[in-house]
Amino acid sequence: MSEAVEQVDGAKISVSFHGSRCIHSRHCVLDLPQVFVPNAAGAWIHPDQASAEAVAAVALSCPSGAIQYQRHDGVANESPPAVNTVRIRENGPLALHAELTVGSDRSTYRATLCRCGASNNKPYCDGTHRQANFVATGEPPTSELPALARRDGPLTVTPTPNGPLMVVGAAEIVSGTGRTVTKAEKTFLCRCGASDNKPFCDGSHKKIGFTA
Repeated sequence: MSEAVEQVDGAKISVSFHGSRCIHSRHCVLDLPQVFVPNAAGAWIHPDQASAEAVAAVALSCPSGAIQYQRHDGVANESPPAVNTVRIRENGPLALHAELTVGSDRSTYRATLCRCGASNNKPYCDGTHRQANFVATGEPPTSELPALARRDGPLTVTPTPNGPLMVVGAAEIVSGTGRTVTKAEKTFLCRCGASDNKPFCDGSHKKIGFTA
């Protein structure tokens, strides 16, 4: 997927904004309103209006990876997490945090992926689940499985044609309250919105004629 990326350079940190991935979680405009000024004429990102540490912290809190940063002060940039996670948002998307490859895209460690089937920006969430009145629990039952051999490392997400998200690599699937639902090295996650076993695929995409 090609997208326009807006980049603003500051003295100690640069901020890039991937607008097509933004799900408006609003951490940026609420936590650093002097840096992120929405609906402003001209530039709306002002990296020098806060410390590089504060700007980086807000970027790291962005679940979609829409906000990313590059430091110029010798401090390390974002690194992969110690535990790869797939978080299930109540009535919303899947929020991933890992050394990610989504399709052919390796530009982020964080992404929010559609699970309602209605996004116009598949496989990414674009907020359409709200208009579609998508209902899906963020608290599915726990499935006890042995510990994984490793909990980090590359995680590859492949949107299968007209089907689920194939996730390959160590991943802990986590409920909205932080409970580990299951652990897997390969799993198929529903993205059509129709599975009776959400967040997992149960083949319902075939019954409803899901296309993506």
